[in-house]
Amino acid sequence: MGRKFFVGGNWKCNGTIEEVKKIVTTLNEAEVPSEDVVEVVVSPPFVFLPFVKSLLRSDFEVAAQNCWVRKGGAFTGEISAEMLINLGVPWVILGHSERRALLNETNEFVGDKVAYALSQGLKVIACVGETLEQRESGSTVAVVAAQTKAIADKVSNWAHIVLAYEPVWAIGTGKVATPAQAQEVHFELRKWLHDNAGAEVAASTRIIYGGSVNGANCKELAAQPDVDGFLVGGASLKPEFIDIIKSATVKKNV
Repeated sequence: MGRKFFVGGNWKCNGTIEEVKKIVTTLNEAEVPSEDVVEVVVSPPFVFLPFVKSLLRSDFEVAAQNCWVRKGGAFTGEISAEMLINLGVPWVILGHSERRALLNETNEFVGDKVAYALSQGLKVIACVGETLEQRESGSTVAVVAAQTKAIADKVSNWAHIVLAYEPVWAIGTGKVATPAQAQEVHFELRKWLHDNAGAEVAASTRIIYGGSVNGANCKELAAQPDVDGFLVGGASLKPEFIDIIKSATVKKNV
């Protein structure tokens, strides 16, 4: 079953109105492969979501960078899945390593968030990944399997989940997993899905790579059989994001 290439741009906590207009203009003017070749989703900070959505070309979608774990209410500072749906925001990023590390989001909490977001009709980019210490101690596969299991324990339908493998040691550091390292973990994640969620889920679920992806390394990474796209951080704020979107065409030639 063919998995459509997926490119997400995580703007993180960046941007002003002027900068956002500039980024969106660049995206809108870009010549990129068609929607049947690549799915493109950009994730601005909450405050810019409606603004970006109103300006952005119709073949690209927007994602929130987080949402609350259950129905809204007395949760000051949180944004609920229901609000995102109400605004017409189709996607949300959950379990990003920055939130796991800085805000102590546990595997179980992320699993609950994914399940609730899906139940309200959102599509989810669910993030997993190991730290440098975990990689060096040889526990990469065990760590990402545990993170994935916490999601699988709460979710039966994977049709609206994209799994993002983001090695923590490669995020924003300029270090990038080699194509072989990325492929190895993506292969193990797909094998885990096969053994625990079924062959169909394993074959159809997109597993994307994040961690210092840029215009220079994206094609070689995209050529790996189990790499189905990217979740791009810093480079998604720059014109080279267009080159990363274009790397989807590599799949045609593999």
